[in-house]
Amino acid sequence: MEFSLSTPHYLNTTTPFSTLIHNQKHHSSSSSSTTTSLSFSLKPTPPPLPNSENPTSSSPPSNQIRRPKTLKTTPSPSKPTSKIPSNPFRNRINPTHVPTPPINSTTNTNYHPFTDKLWLTSKLSPPPPPPPPQTENPEENRIPIKVNAPQKNSDLPKIKFQQEGKIFVGNLPNWVKKNEVFDFFRQFGPIKNVILIKGHDSTERNAGFGFVIYGGSTAAKSAMKAVEFDGVEFHGRVLTVKLDDGRRMKEKTEERTRWIEGNDGVEYRSNWHKERDSSRKELRKIMDTEPENWQAVVGFFERIKKPSRGEYGLMVKYYARRGDMHRARETFESMRARGIEPTSHVYTSLIHAYAVGRDMEEALSCVRKMKEEGIEMSLVTYSIMVGGFAKVGNAEAADHWFKEAKERHTTLNSIIYGNIIYAYCQTCNMNRAEALVRDMEEAGIEAPIDIYHTMMDGYTMIGNEDKCLVVFERLKECGFTPSVISYGCLINLYIKIGKVSKALEISKLMESAGIKHNMKTYSMLINGFLKLKDWANAFAVVEDLVKDGLKPDIVLYNNIITAFCGMGNMNRAVRTVKEMQRERHRPTSRTFMPIIHGFARAGEMRRALEIFDMMRMSGCIPTVHTFNALVLGLVEKRQMEKAVEILDEMTLAGISPDEHTYTTIMHGYASLGDTGKAFEYFTKLRNEGLELDVYTYEALLKACCKAGRMQSALAVTKEMSAQKIPRNTFVYNILIDGWARRGDVWEAADLMQQMKKDGVQPDIHTYTSFINACCKAGDMQRAAKTIEEMEAFGVKPNVKTYTTLIHGWARASLPEKAFRCFKEMKSAGLKPDKAVYHCLMTSLLSRATVAEAYIYSGLLSICKEMIESGLTVDMGTAVHWSRCLRKIERTGGELTEALQKTFPPDWSSSHTLDVSSDADSDDELDIISDDDDVEFANRIDGGNIMSRMV
Repeated sequence: MEFSLSTPHYLNTTTPFSTLIHNQKHHSSSSSSTTTSLSFSLKPTPPPLPNSENPTSSSPPSNQIRRPKTLKTTPSPSKPTSKIPSNPFRNRINPTHVPTPPINSTTNTNYHPFTDKLWLTSKLSPPPPPPPPQTENPEENRIPIKVNAPQKNSDLPKIKFQQEGKIFVGNLPNWVKKNEVFDFFRQFGPIKNVILIKGHDSTERNAGFGFVIYGGSTAAKSAMKAVEFDGVEFHGRVLTVKLDDGRRMKEKTEERTRWIEGNDGVEYRSNWHKERDSSRKELRKIMDTEPENWQAVVGFFERIKKPSRGEYGLMVKYYARRGDMHRARETFESMRARGIEPTSHVYTSLIHAYAVGRDMEEALSCVRKMKEEGIEMSLVTYSIMVGGFAKVGNAEAADHWFKEAKERHTTLNSIIYGNIIYAYCQTCNMNRAEALVRDMEEAGIEAPIDIYHTMMDGYTMIGNEDKCLVVFERLKECGFTPSVISYGCLINLYIKIGKVSKALEISKLMESAGIKHNMKTYSMLINGFLKLKDWANAFAVVEDLVKDGLKPDIVLYNNIITAFCGMGNMNRAVRTVKEMQRERHRPTSRTFMPIIHGFARAGEMRRALEIFDMMRMSGCIPTVHTFNALVLGLVEKRQMEKAVEILDEMTLAGISPDEHTYTTIMHGYASLGDTGKAFEYFTKLRNEGLELDVYTYEALLKACCKAGRMQSALAVTKEMSAQKIPRNTFVYNILIDGWARRGDVWEAADLMQQMKKDGVQPDIHTYTSFINACCKAGDMQRAAKTIEEMEAFGVKPNVKTYTTLIHGWARASLPEKAFRCFKEMKSAGLKPDKAVYHCLMTSLLSRATVAEAYIYSGLLSICKEMIESGLTVDMGTAVHWSRCLRKIERTGGELTEALQKTFPPDWSSSHTLDVSSDADSDDELDIISDDDDVEFANRIDGGNIMSRMV
């Protein structure tokens, strides 16, 4: 039989998606070559028949094959071969395209030489039809085939199957071990191996017989000496010792011969083999159908009487998928204790277990053990090692194993490429990830959809919206249908960059494509609304989730608890924890963290400690993050003594404070302006070898600027430069606010210029602090220009900005401009707060006796707004305003009557001269206020601590 395989051609028009990222041009060249044909035949190709032998037909039909009369062949000329291009898959349109039949190379100018291999790997041509029956002289055309008839069993020489130096030992005690047999028969000569046949019912005992194989040049003599001791007593048994007759090897040879002849219709297998195969199939079936029911899997495995390497390998693989590295190791050692040596597959499963459990040190020890035992690492093993180091964020180690896999294996697959690309995406090294994608495509490996998702996730981590969208569009161009993971990557992107409205648009687009949300996409949307503190929409998403029939998991419960804590509904959050326990979801320390933080922030330390004890009773071990939540709540309430006491409790619990703990306490003392304590805990942090980051130095700078020690602040910035820690927006804001407190507008202006030079973008706090410096220096013209500048850069003034400007106009004794600024703030859609009304009212009252009537009408309108808003001033402010009212209306009037409605309820005229007031002093506006202190504290612990809770 003979058949040939020809190859089609592909139209090369598509470029790989890595070129869209780099915008590199790839030129594909088309070359014409002859069509290659691969011929597979069981015999040499016959020569063409002469015309004299077949006068009736010059060429046989295509469906007939003429058999040659002779076995002589003529060598066919070899066809020229063309070089294979470096990237044969680069210009394919659709990887699932079914090729058309081959076209003659002489007429096809777009023929590509590598299409031969594509054709072989995509679709084989159908086999040729069977030859028709011969009609004329079949005996002449028949090819004599000599088949060596197998020898009869009696003709097989026995010596052929006997192994030199091998003896049979029978009647052994069932409990005897291999080393004891070795020690006894060692007296006759050097032993190469001892084989004890295991018992059928119990692997701990032997079957009562075995073999001893002597080695060396005297193996035959040693065996003969041992046979002379036939009948010797050994542990109370009379041993049977005789030379091996080769019976077992003879039976194996006969069985192989029958198999070669094709006479193996009856399979001679023991009952144990049949039971083992059925047990293995049943075990694999349970693992596939009930992967979560580990009791059923383990119970069935324990009922297997004598597990083999296959069953042990399945169990190690099962534990590896669950991430249970301890039980995987226990099963592995149990297999070795039974005398079963592990293979590369079993070692790979064990390494996978450690990789899933993120214990790469043990995974490395398994690799070293494999190499010591001479077991080669497969490509799957390398892929697991690369993926394991990628998950722990060690891109360098992952790259080391990837390069070693490249050296040991000629061809790689998309799985190991996907793992190394994931490693660099997790470390935000997208340039290297893009280079790897390009290398993979140039090697002819098509990128699966998982790699597209990995790249999208990498661009999400660095906030590159444009490239993430490019990859998404390229995914669709390559014939992939976007899945819920594809849309989930886009939703996650927009949630992380703060564009929740865009995330909602992607959500609607996904639903219109007929793709339903899963728990992860719903959780992303809920997280987005939690960041915006939009509790209503967050709970609306939860309702949609329940309507879709999804059951809340532990992540969703944690989000709901965080939402209740953000709303201040702490009791409802506690009830949600109990409901979570009733649904058999085990709370984690992350579940209790927002509740503890909420109670601590509200000053209810007793309730916070109760939740702390409740967490311990639920089986959750307190972590450093749990204690950090307690410390943060106390710091925000300025209860520094109790916050320091938490450090002692951490020491008693055996938990060492981390850099986030000390940084939180430093921020607390910085808010109080206590530079001594702030530097004290900074010294502790450095002495304990903890990491110094920008948040730590922010706390020091804030303490120095709050206390007016600007020279110390400059020293801290120099140390930051020495530690190569760049200044961010928050650092510049603290420094500018510090100089603003001193009214040094020139230093503040220099910092603004340095900030722009370093490429740090000013935010609303930066501009507000600089406006405060201008107001303190009395340079209102520069303050007004700063308002125009920030609006030109797209930064809109907030209430605090307008309050600072109103306060500056009031200091400049220009209440008219202060009142005009107040109107501009309301026209911008901002709602005035108590500080704005206090500042403006004080300024207008001081000028009401000498100003025109419109100041008086302005006072009345502001009073009405305060009354409608329900604002009430403190007693000191009421005393100061009443003094000003006496100058305007000595006997009372409309303004006095309206303004007194904003005074405290216990106000009376007798308090007027008795209560001291500092309202007429120059009030200090704190641009970095208490709310910003909370923001600084929330930014520690690797970002926002509330995001860690979520």
